[in-house]
Amino acid sequence: MRVTRAGSQASRRGPAESFTGSVRVDPLFQAPQPARTSGAYVTFEPGARTAWHTHPLGQTLIVTSGVGRVQRWGSSIEEIRPGDVVWIPPGQKHWHGASPTTAMTHLAIQELLDGKAVEWLEKVTDEQYGGAASAPR
Repeated sequence: MRVTRAGSQASRRGPAESFTGSVRVDPLFQAPQPARTSGAYVTFEPGARTAWHTHPLGQTLIVTSGVGRVQRWGSSIEEIRPGDVVWIPPGQKHWHGASPTTAMTHLAIQELLDGKAVEWLEKVTDEQYGGAASAPR
């Protein structure tokens, strides 16, 4: 058993190559092998979002505060709110982030396959995001 104390892991900014706008990632856990699950709280300021990406074994998002958006490739944007749980199947191209006017935090849980949990793709354009108050790049 291992207890990781709150605040014992440093917050970090979401890298500009993978995110648009101001994003903070607070790592929570990386399970030791043979387990392969990891989790983090991710906070998006208004207008901030991920780039398009996929997860080899899928991802679960649990919205904890604010108002957000999620979209899978080829579908409409969906609004997400506290208590909503989003399951993204393995390999599904998608993005997620805050609404244009409200920040959003979610718990992100994913598994590693061959040491990799995500494949980052192109950025979500302002047109794709559809927000009049889109975050700066």
